[in-house]
Amino acid sequence: MPEEISLSTDRRPNILWILSEDNSYRFMRLFHPTGAKTPHIERLADHGIVFTNTFSNAPVCSVARTTLITSTYAPRTAGQFHRKLKEGNLPPSLNMFPNYLGTAGYYRTNCAKKDYNLVESPDLWDESSNNATWRNRPSAETPFFHMHNLGVCHESCLHFPADEMNTTPAETDPAAVPVPSFHPDTPTFRYAYARYYDFMRVMDRQVGQVIRELEEDGLLEDTFIFYFGDNGGILPGSKGYLWEDGLRVPLVVRVPENFKHLAPFAPGERCNGFVSFVDFGATVLNLAGLTVPEEMDGQPFLGERTQKIEIAARGEAVGYADRFDEKCDLCRSLRKGRYKYIRNYQCFYPDGLHNNYRYLMAAYREWRDLHREGKLNELEGRFFERKPPEALFDLETDPDEVRNLADIHGAAYILADMRQRMQEWVKDLPDLSFYPENHLVDNALDDGIAFGERSRAEIGRLVEIADLALLPFAEAEPALASALESNNRWERYWGAIVCSCFAEGAESLADKVTVLLDDADNMVRVRAAEFLAIIKATDPRPTLYDVLKTTESAAEALLTLNTVVFVNDHLEGYPIDPEAFALRADDPQLERRMEYLRLSLSPPLSPRR
Repeated sequence: MPEEISLSTDRRPNILWILSEDNSYRFMRLFHPTGAKTPHIERLADHGIVFTNTFSNAPVCSVARTTLITSTYAPRTAGQFHRKLKEGNLPPSLNMFPNYLGTAGYYRTNCAKKDYNLVESPDLWDESSNNATWRNRPSAETPFFHMHNLGVCHESCLHFPADEMNTTPAETDPAAVPVPSFHPDTPTFRYAYARYYDFMRVMDRQVGQVIRELEEDGLLEDTFIFYFGDNGGILPGSKGYLWEDGLRVPLVVRVPENFKHLAPFAPGERCNGFVSFVDFGATVLNLAGLTVPEEMDGQPFLGERTQKIEIAARGEAVGYADRFDEKCDLCRSLRKGRYKYIRNYQCFYPDGLHNNYRYLMAAYREWRDLHREGKLNELEGRFFERKPPEALFDLETDPDEVRNLADIHGAAYILADMRQRMQEWVKDLPDLSFYPENHLVDNALDDGIAFGERSRAEIGRLVEIADLALLPFAEAEPALASALESNNRWERYWGAIVCSCFAEGAESLADKVTVLLDDADNMVRVRAAEFLAIIKATDPRPTLYDVLKTTESAAEALLTLNTVVFVNDHLEGYPIDPEAFALRADDPQLERRMEYLRLSLSPPLSPRR
């Protein structure tokens, strides 16, 4: 248990979190000039702090909330996959932060979403339900932590039928909404944007209702109120992706009069320093007068001993994206000041690789259809093409992240610095996603942090193999050939992935990769088949079908079906017959992949290679 620190008052503050689901900072006027008016949240800002650079470390709810509740980076704990196949465990020495509040006498309530990828202890909450409230605490003197979730602006709010544009006019004028350059400017997109602005105003009124209840109870000036979005979103290409619209969220903290000494900012002030979800739990513990456990990754930005000058100087934030539902990828991002670096470790996968839930949205479906029909320009169609292995953006001059500076000579120094920082971060963490998910399910979930420490050296080697994709092929080829022939299966695994990143540029290694079709490890076989399909050397289907018919691992089957959908939709000559194999593994996400394959033997999603 963390030690208690001495507060300059005998009382402890109450802490209220109000989370709105799936909204990026750009949809609120308080953070972006084209955003919706949110008067209730703006009034919070009048009595508190607007944090202008706040980041969810993951662009999807369960991974974001796992980071929030642990104040620890999810790829270090094995909590980085959405949806989880199986819950992982924190080490015995580390708890989710509400546990520490409970031992310090706080009444802890959650209304009502949890969605963690790690096992929670039975005493995490005093109450977690749709009716949970601070009003049920044992006495008026009992301090509370309450987490209140607002789902009105969740991604599903834009899952409207196609004819709704004609039957349900938006309150916001679709002609007046800004449509970023990476989206096609169509009536469907304009209507989706307008409807989302409508939901922003509904959400704001719900925030106001929660605050009124606090005022009615006479608790406003004893309570820190955090309002923030639980991840970015929700227009196409935001939630689920490491663009700013997927990671950057609004955050306002109202500072109560009776505890203003715990906030090193004046009322109404705006802080441009970077804060991330990994910092939130640590900040709550600090406000409550508890020492932050050393095992946590977060750093407090409010409370005793926090300094305005230090918080304002913070300028880095990391992001991670792995499997989201049935769609698998591996991407990491780093914000450093005005610059954004994205590392696409499996760059051959387009962002638009199918995910059933994403394409329930009419705007997503139209975007894909327009691409199939060849009606998008290069920028609008980027979503459906293979990605660069790394990208660098200057957000001061390019807020929409459309001009990749990675190949610009004048940006070489910045790129090298960001690349090195990213490599150091994934090694130092260490980042468990350099193993395929099936290996983590089988070996890491008892204690992901301890597993990572035991595997630190091996993960470091895998990172170095993965980063061969950033070199000219002639420089990378000797080390890449060595990886393909390694006695270590994960070095072979990453060798095949890097070959796919080079695509036709790595054809000279095709014979070495062909040997891996008979590898003892199924995931190495799948990666080998993937590369050989990309370069049109070998039909991947016999290998993929064999793995799917024999594996009993849901994680292996998911990763294999990801390749199956990629091959079917984005490569030429390998149409998939879902009747050619019967899965032995079982999981709802597997069924979603199979449902898609059964219904979508249709034109390709992108121009054939």
